[in-house]
Amino acid sequence: MEAVDLYLNLLKKSLTNTLFEEEPDADNPNQTSYVSGFISHYIRGVAISMLPVARFDNLQSCIFDAINEGVPGDLIETGVWRGGATIFMRAMLKAYGVNDKRVWVADSFEGLPEPDAEKFPVEANFHNGKIMKSYYNNFAVSLEEVTANFKAYDMLDENVKFLKGWFKDTLPTAPIEKLALIRLDGDYYDSTMDGLVNLYDKLSIGGYVIVDDYGEDAWTNCRQAVDEFRTSRRIEDPLTRVDSRCYYWRRMR
Repeated sequence: MEAVDLYLNLLKKSLTNTLFEEEPDADNPNQTSYVSGFISHYIRGVAISMLPVARFDNLQSCIFDAINEGVPGDLIETGVWRGGATIFMRAMLKAYGVNDKRVWVADSFEGLPEPDAEKFPVEANFHNGKIMKSYYNNFAVSLEEVTANFKAYDMLDENVKFLKGWFKDTLPTAPIEKLALIRLDGDYYDSTMDGLVNLYDKLSIGGYVIVDDYGEDAWTNCRQAVDEFRTSRRIEDPLTRVDSRCYYWRRMR
């Protein structure tokens, strides 16, 4: 195995806290068991990302393709939690000596926005439910903590750009010219749609869109947002499954 691959595999294990611990099974059909493991491993644990290793493998593959095939543009994640996936993005660019791409780190750094209860009652119930309030802390992680995590991995430099605020406010005016990869992890309908509406036109042909929660339906309308957007834009590029919750597609036209 090449030195770069060894480094990136070790980094994935560090970011996901799977060097010596097992991660919860994202494909576990028992929701109660999965949530219990999720809280234990990620929320109460030291993982810098709540992405399963399979989603990091997907992210790595997409970035490698973009680098190898010369797809122009930067990389962005909308909804970063503790910053693990964006730290990995920057690490890959450094590992391959890529200096002409930036990593955009977009988040409110205050947690998830309040969903519209009339339009999205499932999301509103989840947002105001016990699990979110008592255990997930609304997935709020401060900009200072995320910045500290970048520093800890020696990944904080001039090619990392932070976009702090609600996506509806930051993405329309973000100074991004082109993108090679968009990773959407905003959880809810509006956050997902904000990312698609404001970023997709900047995605280069050959670039990737990864939607972290497309396969979820118990607590989010994320899939509805993606399906509506793809239909309205007549996007026929096939959706590919990463695991039961995460899907992606490659822009071919």
